[in-house]
Amino acid sequence: MRIAINGMGRIGRLLFRRLVNDPSFTLVAVNDVMDTDNLVYLLKYDSLFGKFHADITLEHGSICTGNKTISVLQQDHPSKISWKQLDIDIVLECSGKFTTKAGAAAHLEAGAKKVLLSTTGSADIPLMIYGFNHHQLNEAVDVLSPGGCMTNCATHILYILNSIGIESAQINILHSYTSRQQLVDTWHKQFRRGRAAAESIIPVEIDLSQSLERLLPPLANRIAAVSTRVPVTNGAMADFTVQLKAPATRHEINLLFETAANTEYKGILAYSTDQLVSADIKGDTHSCVIDNTLTSVIQKQVKLIAWFDNEYGYTSRMIDWLQCWKKFID
Repeated sequence: MRIAINGMGRIGRLLFRRLVNDPSFTLVAVNDVMDTDNLVYLLKYDSLFGKFHADITLEHGSICTGNKTISVLQQDHPSKISWKQLDIDIVLECSGKFTTKAGAAAHLEAGAKKVLLSTTGSADIPLMIYGFNHHQLNEAVDVLSPGGCMTNCATHILYILNSIGIESAQINILHSYTSRQQLVDTWHKQFRRGRAAAESIIPVEIDLSQSLERLLPPLANRIAAVSTRVPVTNGAMADFTVQLKAPATRHEINLLFETAANTEYKGILAYSTDQLVSADIKGDTHSCVIDNTLTSVIQKQVKLIAWFDNEYGYTSRMIDWLQCWKKFID
């Protein structure tokens, strides 16, 4: 399957590193408006995941590593790219700019067969979470949103807890700071996002509850969520406070997730009995890791903590989607 990446930010570059030598795929091209020398530098050196495992150079407008040659494009819009000429099966839309049906369709009009977003797209794009409703994928779907890292964590947890019954859920995602925050105080329409990311614990507005209600309609108007950005560069801790419809015990809740991790959610959800911190989760491929040491229950109220690597775990699900889509590609 022939892959192209549009947008070489954090997710695009990590996908490059993971796909370039994956025998299941052929990474054909990447597109980003940044200077190509800078792009190669950022692929070679990464502050989180270290130096690239092999030599990587820029030769005649292409990135070369090992025996692989990947074309580098510098267009600001998909309509200026001939994906058809490059025989691209799937474009990984990682720029964050073409997340509506009409925007993503520009890749299809340019000749790509399918488009996989790296975020939650607009309401007219199917929202599917791998491990939850991925079985709904069919040949007719040509643009897909796999949700965001927080949605991939929260969907599974709420679905499993709803086997008992959920009255309400409050979610706080303690999340590493991101490129949409600032190093020094500056203007932002969300005032707090404009504050220096490495100097404060910063609550930010997120649309997680809307996404979860799309996926779990019975929980409409029962979910609230906020993300609290903390001064670390990787990892997240999801803090769930859930009011159940029936009393439960700590043992029952932990057993519910331990069983899920060892059966139908194996590879998606993990279960840990260790006393974890965020550094322990770097490079973890799961959408969420339940920390059983932090589960607490008071009658019907459950406090549940889950960890996830917001970059590595999320790109793992995107790669799962590529594998899932292979059967629909000629």
